Amino acid sequence: MPHRLTKLSDIEPIDKETDCINVIIETTRDSRTKLAYDPDRDTFVVKQVLPQGMSFPFDFGFIPSTLGGDGDPLDVLILMDEPVPPGTLVPSRLIGVIEAVQTENDGSTDTNDRLIAVSATHEIFSSVKKLSDVPDSVTEQIEHFFISYNEQEGKKFEPKGRHGPRRAAKLLAQGRRARGRRKRK
Repeated sequence: MPHRLTKLSDIEPIDKETDCINVIIETTRDSRTKLAYDPDRDTFVVKQVLPQGMSFPFDFGFIPSTLGGDGDPLDVLILMDEPVPPGTLVPSRLIGVIEAVQTENDGSTDTNDRLIAVSATHEIFSSVKKLSDVPDSVTEQIEHFFISYNEQEGKKFEPKGRHGPRRAAKLLAQGRRARGRRKRK
């Protein structure tokens, strides 16, 4: 019987040897095309194309084997020197979280936090240990991007707070437990 490869969504969220989180890139920095990983088809699907002049500020992806408040794997924006292709696993360090509430078109609300990490192998952000080490102007631009991105879909993204790596790690632990509960059902 042939060996079955692990789906990207089922990879361990933390590399035991390096203690880095594993992040799967869905959409690369400077891209207007939002991709989303579809675990049922084990491929990336075009979710939407952003308007001219709007692009992702950094690589965007998810932490496998987790589940966020919106029912999807935990979202992560990765600060690193160069963009990498979709499907790439990027060993990273959590530096914080932008906690947010997202209001859907039907008026329902979900927690839709954005974890922020830095690539463990890139130089420019190697000294960044917590979200407060990132210039406020960069964090504000990240928040503005997600506000604008959601407006394109008729949704409202409302940042509620910025927190450091401890809070981000707590959300990661919650996401791992939520995924574990879902798999047992």
